[in-house]
Amino acid sequence: MTTSQRLPEGAARRCHHVVNPLHSLVYFSPDTHREFTALGVEDRPSVNLAARSAAFGRVGAGVVAAAFYNYKYELVARHIPAVWDTVTPEDALVARLRAADATLRRLLGDDAVASPEMAEAARLALRATEGCTRGGRPLYAAHADLPVPDAPHLVLWYAATLLREHRGDGHVMALVQAGLDPVEALVSHGATGRGMTRKWLLATRGWSEEELDAGLDRLRQRGLLDAEGELTDAGITLREELENTTDRLDAAPYEHLGAAGTERLTELATAFTTTAFTAGGFPADLLGKG
Repeated sequence: MTTSQRLPEGAARRCHHVVNPLHSLVYFSPDTHREFTALGVEDRPSVNLAARSAAFGRVGAGVVAAAFYNYKYELVARHIPAVWDTVTPEDALVARLRAADATLRRLLGDDAVASPEMAEAARLALRATEGCTRGGRPLYAAHADLPVPDAPHLVLWYAATLLREHRGDGHVMALVQAGLDPVEALVSHGATGRGMTRKWLLATRGWSEEELDAGLDRLRQRGLLDAEGELTDAGITLREELENTTDRLDAAPYEHLGAAGTERLTELATAFTTTAFTAGGFPADLLGKG
């Protein structure tokens, strides 16, 4: 299918929510840490930053911080580009793919990896990526230049990567338009109950308690959070507008896939993602208002 089709309301977002974890689980996987440790990269921030930014090649911290948006620049600069003195971006990409293979096999099982459903999901997800566009989307564009793997479960992981970064790049556009800086974006997302907990923000994004609290204060001054840190009506509206804008900017791959294909990919990905969550693919305290 190569012509656009209107989708049922919310279909693209529902598909994203179950496809995205099939990529992002690699960043929480012990298999990833093991692969990078074998290459001499042992601390977790370096592993995380190298694994996700390797598609850019050996670039400076500014490029990575701009594309990631909600990571503190100083955290990125402590690891990028220094990590490339230990491992090349090319070797990092190979290590990440090996980790994806090991992680999916461990969490889903060899039968699921070799199943017709896996092959079908891979075909559908890869077809959806044909509708993605590079303009203004640095993380998507960098990953779109990488070769497509051979094995179906890795094709699905690769396609999930492209779909994740395509939506993420569009979401950054929406955040900038809404006037939310990186900290405000994290804090307001956390207030929805669907973002990272403060524990994980502190552990992974580089911001201090004081900087997160200052972001809370700024959002209160804008009338987006109340005294308890909960979203006000204006805050709820803003967050929903952000997601609606992101949906609009990310509609093309799912319109290209079509309503029936998007529904089927959502069904297949839901089963795989549910199995991965049940098998402990993500930390239990990763998301929420805590």
